[in-house]
Amino acid sequence: MEFVAAAIAGYLLGSVPVALLVARRHGVDLYSTSDGNPGAWNALEQLGPRRAWPAFAGDGLKGTLAGVIGIALAGPWAGYAGVAGAMLGHAFPLFARLRGGKSVMTFVGGMFTLAPAAALLALALGAGVSFAARSFAWGVRAGVVAIVPAQLVLVGAQQTAVTGALMCMIGALFVLRGRPRTSARATSAPAAGPPE
Repeated sequence: MEFVAAAIAGYLLGSVPVALLVARRHGVDLYSTSDGNPGAWNALEQLGPRRAWPAFAGDGLKGTLAGVIGIALAGPWAGYAGVAGAMLGHAFPLFARLRGGKSVMTFVGGMFTLAPAAALLALALGAGVSFAARSFAWGVRAGVVAIVPAQLVLVGAQQTAVTGALMCMIGALFVLRGRPRTSARATSAPAAGPPE
């Protein structure tokens, strides 16, 4: 029962369309820009980093809070249920006509609760790649991909397998929603990243 409660709480948190709200505050409708993805990456492309950072923080915080709720209810496995619920809520939000993003930042935020040491290592790697490549997009990619091997080394295979399943959910959303189009802002950027 606690797992179901964690998943439902996560879904409701994930359904809050943070990036849409941030973009609307600046007069931008993310549904009508770029690939129409109402996630933080599209907000970044349309608004630039200074105005889009609350979208990244908010989308990540949804996963973090969902993980915290799950762990408080019944331990780490319920934390995974909460984060999975938040990712589904972000992808198919109850409060935004079931038209959501690809859950990348919600996953990342959840990992700071479920595997904090691995998430911190991945964050450090992502920051290093961003600096070396002068590309935030490549830093994000490197950081997200690094979470699984870092967790495998630090925690072991059992929890890492569930993390891999969450990443497969992201992959399925990319396949389901197709390749993103690029916006004028994205074309001028050094490298476009994965919309969430």
